[in-house]
Amino acid sequence: TLTNWQPSKFSAEGAVTVEEGRILLDTGKNMTGITWAGATLPTTNYELALQAMRVEGRDFIAGITFPVDGSFCSLILGGWGGSVVGLSSINGQDASENETSQSREFENGRWYNVRIRVTPAKIEVWLDDRQVITQDLKGNKIDIRIEMEHSKPLGVAAWKTKSALRDIRLRRL
Repeated sequence: TLTNWQPSKFSAEGAVTVEEGRILLDTGKNMTGITWAGATLPTTNYELALQAMRVEGRDFIAGITFPVDGSFCSLILGGWGGSVVGLSSINGQDASENETSQSREFENGRWYNVRIRVTPAKIEVWLDDRQVITQDLKGNKIDIRIEMEHSKPLGVAAWKTKSALRDIRLRRL
């Protein structure tokens, strides 16, 4: 459901609906997403998990913005034309430019399991039960791109792409 979530306030976003147990982010002119509007969230020592699917389109299946201590970070899945995976931003560098950047093909119509763990020492990311990112926090500036501002404190967005989300869970470690 959309309980405790609201459509993100991006400009020219698509519709946000719930159908058959999944949240649908319809294709917008730019980004469409949901933002947490419920109780205060932990900023460290937690794990966020969800399933995401690109229904149609060619760009990011999910840009997941999440709290990291006193800041925020975004995990990008399928950005920059459909294949970039990484964290934005690390020391001012986007997911396409920093050490977390990697390439992966995402199929339309396939569910992907995503898990993000935030501790005082690092951010870890698993995609389909395979660890794909370990980012140390010490000595690194963690932040988000200005476009993701409306996803704070926790949000999931898609860029010019129709995506589906389900089974969103957050647990404290």
